[in-house]
Amino acid sequence: MSNNYSFWVALFCLVVLVSKDVEGGDPGGPIPAKDADKIQFALNLEFFEAEFFCNGATGRGLDGIAPGFAKGGPPPIGAQRANLDNLTRQIFEEFCYQEVGHLRAIITAYGGFPRPLYDLSNQSFATVFDKAVGYKLIPPFDPYASSVQYLLASYVIPYVGLVGYVGTIPELADSNARRLVSGLLAVEAGQDAVIRSLLYEIADKKVEPYNVTVAEFTDLISGLRNKLAATGNKDEGLTVPKELGAEKKIESNILSADANSVSYSRTPMEILRVVYGSGNESQAGGFLPRGGNGRIARSFLDKNIN
Repeated sequence: MSNNYSFWVALFCLVVLVSKDVEGGDPGGPIPAKDADKIQFALNLEFFEAEFFCNGATGRGLDGIAPGFAKGGPPPIGAQRANLDNLTRQIFEEFCYQEVGHLRAIITAYGGFPRPLYDLSNQSFATVFDKAVGYKLIPPFDPYASSVQYLLASYVIPYVGLVGYVGTIPELADSNARRLVSGLLAVEAGQDAVIRSLLYEIADKKVEPYNVTVAEFTDLISGLRNKLAATGNKDEGLTVPKELGAEKKIESNILSADANSVSYSRTPMEILRVVYGSGNESQAGGFLPRGGNGRIARSFLDKNIN
């Protein structure tokens, strides 16, 4: 990795400024809800991952693999088979079936709800990447065009679920619920680590036809998620200045963690702000144009209606 001092100083200052700008944000705190509601909330992200990974790797979504779990919910908009190399396809096909297992585990133990409407179209991802870089990419970012672009699009997803599970576990009353979510978290963390490792191998590669490297894209996406969640720095790209690296000794950041190398956590409010792309848990949009399902997600939307 190149060691451009000026670049790292500028990036560090940006992180500090963003953190100061959003440090007063409300993370939401504990939500008065039953364990079942808290675990069901995660289905909003598990459905998301299942549809994106299954369609991208196999060309089939839940309706073609495990239609019963969708409970009649609408199929995603724009999901399609991606142009992947053999290794990437094999990895994401495995992730696909893991997500089907996650859906089964949650629904069997705690019930579920109809699959929400997801917008997994090229345009939806292009909007996210435009917001991340701060200008309109030409041509628009296409998550299905290549393995590199699919990996970058996948970078957007599992980490949000991972930190959500970290935030959920302490709020669960029942040991069986904590055991289930701990197991789900372990696999989500593994998926995120694989994605970040694959991207780190090509961190300095320019993503064609954009004059942006893989590492820079991850920094920008993480910065966008921090901005949308509005609760400070809980998300970092593949490279950081040493001041933010593990023990302030290293610039690589294959696993995102805090100053003690402990995982960050997020509340349902923060997660919805990110997935909706609106920065507002009561304003649906982005990947969930009609909003999430389940009592927790719908409660925020109901507040907006009222």
